[in-house]
Amino acid sequence: MNMAEERTRPAGLAAIDREMARQHADAIASYEAATPMAAKAAASLKKTGRLLLIGMGGSHAVNRAVEPLYRAHGIDAVALPLSEQLGQPLQVAGKTIFVTSQSGESAEVVRWFDETGGTQETFGLTLESRSFLARTAPSLVGSGGTELAFAATRSLTVTFALHLTILTALGEDPAAALAALSAPVDHDIAAALAAFENVSTIVTSGRRLQGVAEALALGLTELSRRPCFSLEGGQLRHGPMEMLGPEIGVVLFRGLDETASLVTAMAVSVVETGAPVILFDASGQAPVTGAVTIRFAPATGLAAIFAMLPIAQRLMIAFADARVENAGTPVRSTKITRSE
Repeated sequence: MNMAEERTRPAGLAAIDREMARQHADAIASYEAATPMAAKAAASLKKTGRLLLIGMGGSHAVNRAVEPLYRAHGIDAVALPLSEQLGQPLQVAGKTIFVTSQSGESAEVVRWFDETGGTQETFGLTLESRSFLARTAPSLVGSGGTELAFAATRSLTVTFALHLTILTALGEDPAAALAALSAPVDHDIAAALAAFENVSTIVTSGRRLQGVAEALALGLTELSRRPCFSLEGGQLRHGPMEMLGPEIGVVLFRGLDETASLVTAMAVSVVETGAPVILFDASGQAPVTGAVTIRFAPATGLAAIFAMLPIAQRLMIAFADARVENAGTPVRSTKITRSE
């Protein structure tokens, strides 16, 4: 490469690189350190049998991703944006409440506690031990401190690890998920990037892995400044497929679970529209003809999430870097949203 072709890595993306480089180590440390508080949270869940997960942005995406995992343990779990809980609240009596905020300082978090005072069964999940949230509620605190880069990467992985600690206390075997964290496997994303070279908008979708799809769509939007959004697989099927075509990229997530065949059917349908498709696949099923498939070892739950998430993060970063000169440096937002 000659000097004219060389390009300095944008400062915002360099900051994300630093966060991602230590996310696996921080996640493992978080899992180990959170055990005592996770036991208390699990005891609350066993007592109430009902869980309300509230947060904003990437925190809400994490909540959406773990929602089905708690349901699998017999917990009546519902994830709701904290802003919605403030404006159209679900009843909190008799429920365990997880308030998630990587900074612990978001405006909605502060207002919710100011207005409600929390409850005896409220727990926080955060990365900042000195934050408002950690001071106000018994909290599981992730290792490594506050995430400094704009788009959520390390904070997602660490928060998932905190949930793994709680799920372990509920009786889940953490071995597969910990193995995915301890020995991450890299994957080539060149074909996926090439498939999306001419797209202007991306839609992400899944079934049981819908929360991961939502996290990716948020990061894509923040970094590329393109209108990227997420629709649960059934919701995408019910009408919005009218938008699909060569300029709309679709990213699908398929795991080793009972919803895999539905994701397969969606991939086939999307290919037929001419829209380029990237399939993150931990199902163990055959590839879908016409889709760019990034294959992972068969996995479900957090094991699938930990395997797929860093590769999806690399895809969103590379997609943005090809389109935005200063990707990773927000122009209309701030890392910690202190206003509503």
